[in-house]
Amino acid sequence: MVRASGLRGYVTLMQRLGADAHHMLRRYRIAPEALNDDEALLRLSSVVHLLEASAGVTQCPDFGLRLADIQDISVLGPVAIAMQNAPTVAAALETASRYLFVHSPGMSLTIHPRSSLERGAIEMRFELHVASHIARRQTLDVCLGDLYHMVQLLAGTRHGLLAVALPHKPAAPLSTYRRFFGAPIHVEQPHAGLHIARSIFERNLQGGNHALRKIAVDYLALTFGNPEQTVAVRVRHALQQTLGTGQSGKSDIAGLLGMHPRTLQRHLSAENTSFEQLRDAIQKEMAARYLRQTRMPLSQLAGLLGYSEQAVLTRACRRWFEAPPSAVRRRAAAGRA
Repeated sequence: MVRASGLRGYVTLMQRLGADAHHMLRRYRIAPEALNDDEALLRLSSVVHLLEASAGVTQCPDFGLRLADIQDISVLGPVAIAMQNAPTVAAALETASRYLFVHSPGMSLTIHPRSSLERGAIEMRFELHVASHIARRQTLDVCLGDLYHMVQLLAGTRHGLLAVALPHKPAAPLSTYRRFFGAPIHVEQPHAGLHIARSIFERNLQGGNHALRKIAVDYLALTFGNPEQTVAVRVRHALQQTLGTGQSGKSDIAGLLGMHPRTLQRHLSAENTSFEQLRDAIQKEMAARYLRQTRMPLSQLAGLLGYSEQAVLTRACRRWFEAPPSAVRRRAAAGRA
């Protein structure tokens, strides 16, 4: 999965290039309205396919770089707040490395103290975890482009990038990449990444707010914890985004998280829960909220919770609240009176 903020600017870019963005989104099973919600979760593989196909349709081989030029650090949401208020560039990028899974568990950023290409440089290695047969040039381009802009913003300078590594032969001319990054481009490398001067990495950030950083980091730690221990949290979040869409089954959620359904269940079992328990808990929370705080018709609420008919909602409410939904609503109204 990846948050919809990763496609910020996509519709604008497609319009500039004279292409139908909504047609392409629907072609890859991405609801156009999902792009209005930065927190919406999209299948990472769908986004990767979308960007690659969009480059072809628009005959724009540097599509990913152009998209990166529209975006900024805020695509990372709360991670960006923690980064911008870090004491140093190093601390900011280490925060990105630790919490990038919040934006997408299918992406990872690792910091290597010694560059494999440049003496006296730090290597920021970016990995995109999708099936090996999926073309990913445009997605890597936009991610590296975003990372480059973030380093520029944090360091307060356009200088310091010594080399860019691409694991593929790019579709656009190398001169396009050199103009964008202002650094030598090394193609067909083992890993994608940026190689920056150590002096940039060690630079202090100006204007950071320690208290704001602490709030942001505490929020990330409390809400998401460590990536190895957050499968249940990520499943809950995915269910909150997809219930009622017809794409909230175990296989659908596993696909959003980039894993096989059996792998998902093993992770959840290790955390002493199951997909069914998590879905039931989310449905109960949502039912309680909508019954007590809104007058939404019960048939509509049943659909919102992913139930095929209202009778299923009634049975669930009797199990959860020992009362049918209409009684739950009446009790809440009486309590407010």
